[in-house]
Amino acid sequence: MSRLKKENREIADVVALMDKAIFSYRLIEDGDKILIGLSGGKDSLSLLELLARRSRIRRPSFTVEAAHVAVTNIGYRSDMEYLKSVCDSLGVEFVTVETSYEMSTDTRKSPCFLCSWNRRKALFTIAQQRGCNKIALGHHQDDVIETLYMNMMFQGAFSTMPPMLRMRKFDLAVIRPLCLVPESRLQEMAALRGYKGQVKACPYEHQSNRTAIKHLLKEMEALNPEMRHNIWGSMTNVQTEMLPPKIIKHHT
Repeated sequence: MSRLKKENREIADVVALMDKAIFSYRLIEDGDKILIGLSGGKDSLSLLELLARRSRIRRPSFTVEAAHVAVTNIGYRSDMEYLKSVCDSLGVEFVTVETSYEMSTDTRKSPCFLCSWNRRKALFTIAQQRGCNKIALGHHQDDVIETLYMNMMFQGAFSTMPPMLRMRKFDLAVIRPLCLVPESRLQEMAALRGYKGQVKACPYEHQSNRTAIKHLLKEMEALNPEMRHNIWGSMTNVQTEMLPPKIIKHHT
C-alpha cells in the first residue's frame, strides 16, 4: 500500500470516529464558535486539523479559532511560530497567552492538576473575550479511561471526563470530539502528517498518577485486547442493582 493510500485510510478512520462522537453526543451545532485548546502536542494538532477541515465541508456549520496557553513556570515549551504556521495553513486564527501558578497555594492538589486548571481558566477567559460558546480539547479515548480509573482509585468516585461538560460559572461548554479515538490512532496520524514535536521538560511528567495508570492499563490490555472497548461500554451499562446501595447517615 502506498504511503498516500495508507494516510488517507488512517485519517478517514479517525474522522469517522470523531464524526460518531460529534453526532452521538451532539457536541457541535449550527452557529457554534469553537475555541480549540492548542497545546502543540499530537492530540491538539490532530483536533485542530480535523475540526478546521470539517468546518469548511460539512454541516453543522461552525467556526473555529485556536489558543495556546503557556505556563511560564513549567518547562514545556512550544514553538509558537510553528503553531501559528499550522493555523495559518488551515485558515484558523491563533492567539496565545501566558499564565503561571503557585504550588504552595493548595498543597492538597497535585502540580498536574493545578497546572491543568490554570490553563483551563485562561482558556475560559479567552473564549469569553472572543465570543466563543464552546472550547474543544484534544482528549482521546485513552485519556477518558485513564481518568475513570484515577477517579475510582484516588477520589472514590465512578466518574471521568464527559464528551461534553456545560460549565456552571461560565456560559460555555467544554467538548471532546476525539473521545472515541484511541491514542494509537492519533500517534499514527501524527507520524503520517509529520507533526513537529514540542519540547517537554516537565519535572512531574513521569511522576504523575496518570503515568502509572497508563502502565496499569497496558498490563490489563495484555490480558484482554478488548479491554478498552469493554471499559468504555461499562460506563453506560451501570447495573445499580448489582452494586452496594449508598449508605445514608442518620443524624441523631
